[in-house]
Amino acid sequence: MARQLALPLGFKPELGFDQFWPGPNGEVIAHLRRAALGQDESLIVIWGDSGTGKTHLLNASCASASRSGRSAAYLPLSLLKDHGPEALEGVEAFALLCLDDLQTIAGDRDFETALFNLFNRVRDNRGQLLASATLPSPQLDFVLPDLASRLAWGLTLRLQPLNDADTLEALVLKARTLGLELSPPVGRFLMHHARRDLPALAMLLEQLDRASLAAQRKLTVPFVKRHIGENS
Repeated sequence: MARQLALPLGFKPELGFDQFWPGPNGEVIAHLRRAALGQDESLIVIWGDSGTGKTHLLNASCASASRSGRSAAYLPLSLLKDHGPEALEGVEAFALLCLDDLQTIAGDRDFETALFNLFNRVRDNRGQLLASATLPSPQLDFVLPDLASRLAWGLTLRLQPLNDADTLEALVLKARTLGLELSPPVGRFLMHHARRDLPALAMLLEQLDRASLAAQRKLTVPFVKRHIGENS
């Protein structure tokens, strides 16, 4: 367990359900909220394109579980892979495990075997597993048939991308968490003059927050335009 504690298993409590704009994904979030409290399915896999919020929702699930008194761990498989398959040993002790980026270990037989064995240990402990991927599990290039079969036992849910109106609402919500007032004209300007994916827009919003504090200025279209121009 001492070795496990050195691994990146922590979650970000600031990434909560209330900080996530659901858009067309209300049903997915409802399932995850219940799962975080020990209800719903024991295995749920969410999948969707990069930038649809999978990492945020897994962190939100951990945060919700922790607030309810359940032990929870967030496991970014893209990082844990560097530690080898033994990184998954002992983590079944958590009541809720959230595994991010299943696709990053697809094709690695040793890691797939370790993950399959982890699923069995979690089931024996009556724990819950939430996992994410960029594709539904049948389309991932697993070399271990038993792992693909085990994933098929769970509930698979797709995260839909946000349309323009929902992306704007998500930006306004992100700004509110930063203590910023983001007017619709400024939000639309950002959407049309920066990268359109939400993580990139959220990062830009954080940069603008720091810049506006330093300049003691509100976010206006001219201010944002100048900032983007200076940093392009």
